[in-house]
Amino acid sequence: MAPIPGSGLAKGLAVTLRTMTRKTVTEQYPDAQPDLAPRTRGVIGLFEENCTVCMLCARECPDWCIYIDSHKETVPAAAPGGRERSRNVLDRFAIDFSLCMYCGICIEVCPFDALFWSPEFEYAETDIRDLTHERDKLREWMWTVPAPPALDPGAEEPKEIAAARKTAEKLAAQQAPPVTEPHADEQARAAEGPTRAQGDSQQQTDQPRPSSPSTSRPTSPPSDRPAAGDRSQPDPSASARPGTEPQPKQEGQE
Repeated sequence: MAPIPGSGLAKGLAVTLRTMTRKTVTEQYPDAQPDLAPRTRGVIGLFEENCTVCMLCARECPDWCIYIDSHKETVPAAAPGGRERSRNVLDRFAIDFSLCMYCGICIEVCPFDALFWSPEFEYAETDIRDLTHERDKLREWMWTVPAPPALDPGAEEPKEIAAARKTAEKLAAQQAPPVTEPHADEQARAAEGPTRAQGDSQQQTDQPRPSSPSTSRPTSPPSDRPAAGDRSQPDPSASARPGTEPQPKQEGQE
């Protein structure tokens, strides 16, 4: 079936009429500023104190829009007899945003967190040469970088904060006077306990122990016969018997 002439125009006019009766949802920029996400890729900011001139960002940039110049300086030895060291000093750091494709590779590969995304995007220029931002202008973009979002309650503490906290605790421990902890004294006493117990037992073994009825051996009943090696002494059993008197021994009786 052939289409009716003018049907497409009628459908288009119907869509236009329906849209004219609805409330507009268009943000009237620049009168109304857009509400951008924190990770919006607007412009790149440079925190040059963290830059070590490692050249990773310039080598990994697919557009070759990052320009870095530096020189080396000799750092004297920190202690007498030490060795001098050399370090790189940043002379120029520039980004040509007329070539930048906003891929974010330079920010990801930076090992010292010297580059950050800023949501600012209003830096259009009438001259293309002004889109090359030097390090002073890149430093100004750092003040527009939003704070990172808060971590989850169960998230791990950032490494930078943990290292700074441990350093502060170590310095505070060195400056504070030593305090003896109570549990340390208890541990020292417990360690000395076995030694003291051994000394006490040695002293007790030197002293005679009183005999107790439970531990002493039962003695045999006294016999009328005197001891085998001592016949000159009187028989103690005879004196112990009631009503008997010890009889003197006759001469020549053995």
